Amino acid sequence: MNHRQLIDEYLAGTKKLRVATAGMTEEQLDARPIPGKWSTREVVCHIADIEPIYADRMKRAIAENQPTVFSGDPDVFAAGLAYDDRDLEEELQLIESVRRHMARILRTLNADGFQRTCIHSEEGPITVETLIQRMNRHIPHHIKFIEEKRAAIASA
Repeated sequence: MNHRQLIDEYLAGTKKLRVATAGMTEEQLDARPIPGKWSTREVVCHIADIEPIYADRMKRAIAENQPTVFSGDPDVFAAGLAYDDRDLEEELQLIESVRRHMARILRTLNADGFQRTCIHSEEGPITVETLIQRMNRHIPHHIKFIEEKRAAIASA
């Protein structure tokens, strides 16, 4: 996949997430039909929290000389960042905005720019290209869980 396609796929993720959550009521967004799993609202909040982190990693890798970036625990974020009180539309808008913003920056890079690296505190060097690829898998990964929840709600 070339870099233009990679960026197009990155932007398309937000549409897929909107489709996956379309028409859900507040009750459905907060339902936990599968024990031990996050609600759909919590899944979307998680995605919204991760987007700026990855955008920062990409920006720093592009602008700085091998900056160090750190990992975080998604469960700690979920416990401390008011997931139950957050608005789905605001979260979706944030995800879309971050991705549009980053896509504009990414479109200015030459091939070498995609090979610039940050140094992850646990994983070591990671290229900008790899960061984008990870984000391109992130939303589809979570859409599977949203669809699973929707099916469980429908069959209840």
